[in-house]
Amino acid sequence: MPTPDPSSVRFDGPWTHLDVRANGIRFHAVECGDGRTDRPLVLLLHGFGEFWWSWRHQLESLTAQGYRAVALDLRGYGDSDKPPRGYDGWTLAGDTNALIRSLGHSDAALVGHADGGLVCWATATLHPRAVRSIAVIGSPHPRALRYAVVRDGAQRSAFLSGFLGNQLPRTAEKTLTRSDGAFIADMFARRTASAWQDTDEYAEVIRRNRAAIQIPGVAFCSLEYRRWAFRSQLRRDGAKFLSLMNQRLHIPVLAVRGRLDDYILAETMSASRYWASRMTYAEVDGSGHYAHEENPAHVAELLDEHLQLV
Repeated sequence: MPTPDPSSVRFDGPWTHLDVRANGIRFHAVECGDGRTDRPLVLLLHGFGEFWWSWRHQLESLTAQGYRAVALDLRGYGDSDKPPRGYDGWTLAGDTNALIRSLGHSDAALVGHADGGLVCWATATLHPRAVRSIAVIGSPHPRALRYAVVRDGAQRSAFLSGFLGNQLPRTAEKTLTRSDGAFIADMFARRTASAWQDTDEYAEVIRRNRAAIQIPGVAFCSLEYRRWAFRSQLRRDGAKFLSLMNQRLHIPVLAVRGRLDDYILAETMSASRYWASRMTYAEVDGSGHYAHEENPAHVAELLDEHLQLV
């Protein structure tokens, strides 16, 4: 099977594909509508092993509600540039801050899943003037996650079981891409509810994400997010980052977890409120780790209520 080209993620649909330069690299972005800057900007940031398409439902629902919804291929993913460095918390937050301005806005509401949620927490903390609110799905505050992994055996077992294997150079990349990206299929099978797995949409999600992880450079770059997150715990830069993150946000924060998610536990997500004075915690029935894809209607309702608080 031929290696997928980066442009293969530019699917036709009710959206427009953009190339946006920010923080020294080019990002692939997708939006519905005509790019009106008089609408409030909502940036959608995907998680590990995915790309912009994970937000296909929210792109349409948020645009219909009057927002300028823009989904990104994060640094190193999809058809965005894939530099060898820049997967630390500071640079990723700088990417989002610069993207907001490159898109013609002074601020944005951020919505992120998993690794994209970490970028939300970091951007809101390090660039507070650029962020009106954040909504995170399956993505606790980094200090809450660290505390839980250290102190909670159940969370440590759930989180570290696959995380440590991501640290091995070259071997981990081969694991992600071998057998036509079978790792992605296995990851989704373990972290989603069985009801969604029986749908045609689920089969399409697996097919598209298996192809996207095989785009040259994506496996390496996606793992660099996790390598920095792990290795920085043992270095000064990690201690400095967590120290900077140890401040309370006073913007609206929505923390969402699929009720059946056995990867990020309820106690870990809800503990994030220590770093957010205006946090709303919500669980989505019938969903695992990918609540925004498994139950997009419920997530749309939650986002609508949350964004009206700004």
